[in-house]
This record gives sequence, structure tokens and C-alpha cells, in this order.
Amino acid sequence: MVSESRSVQKNRNVVAWLLLVTALALHVFDEATTGFLPLYNEVVSGLCERLGFFPMPNFTFPQWIGGLVTLICVCYLATPVVARGGRVIRTLTTAFGILMVVNALGHLLGSLFLGRLLPGFWSSPFLLPAAVWVVVRGLAGDADA
Repeated sequence: MVSESRSVQKNRNVVAWLLLVTALALHVFDEATTGFLPLYNEVVSGLCERLGFFPMPNFTFPQWIGGLVTLICVCYLATPVVARGGRVIRTLTTAFGILMVVNALGHLLGSLFLGRLLPGFWSSPFLLPAAVWVVVRGLAGDADA
């Protein structure tokens, strides 16, 4: 069996990363246009009332969208670092991928559980495989160590 070269593996890591960041951008657009923030703020406020404290803040739309657009830009700008690879970046991208898997599954399974489509549902089928691919690349990753 022929193993793939380090260069091919790193290129695949970059492609996986770019697909994930692009899927996240689509997901943020989906959430912004389908009313995610009001639902999020309502849930956080309700949990604060019930528990007396909840470690998540409420956001205004400009804060929320500004933070997410900044995150997406930083992720795109980090692409050369992802291309260089290494254990630390592999660990960070894998952790980010796992977070995005949980995010996508939350929208998909939450929609099934509640019997209605949650904001962010339509983009989750794109976010999930992109995130899984980043996780798989990160866990496989001896090429960029």
C-alpha cells in the first residue's frame, strides 16, 4: 500500500479546513436569517432565571454577528498556519472541528426532538461533514506532526 506524501496530506488538511470555515460562514448566514439570536437569548435568559446563574451571555445582533464574522475571518487568515501543520495546530483544528460537530448535531437533533426546524437547521448538513472531515484529518495527522 502506498502512503500519501506529506504534501498531499497537508493539502487535504487545508482543503478540509477551508470547507469547514466556509460551511461555518454559511451556517452563520443561515442562523442570522432564520432567527437564531432571539431564540438563543430567550434560552439563556430562561436558564439564568431557573438556575440563578448561567455562564453564557445575551448578545445584541451587532455583537453576535460581529463576533462571528471576526471568527470566520480569523479562521480564513489562519489557513497558512493550518498548511504548515504541527501538533498544536492539529490539536486546535481538531478541537474546533469537534465543537462544530456538536453545533451541527445540536441543530439537527434539536429539530427532531422539538418537532420543528431550528434556526441553523438548513446549513447543518453542510457543516457536519466538513467538521467530521477536519476531525478525521486531525486524528489521522502524523504527516503534519
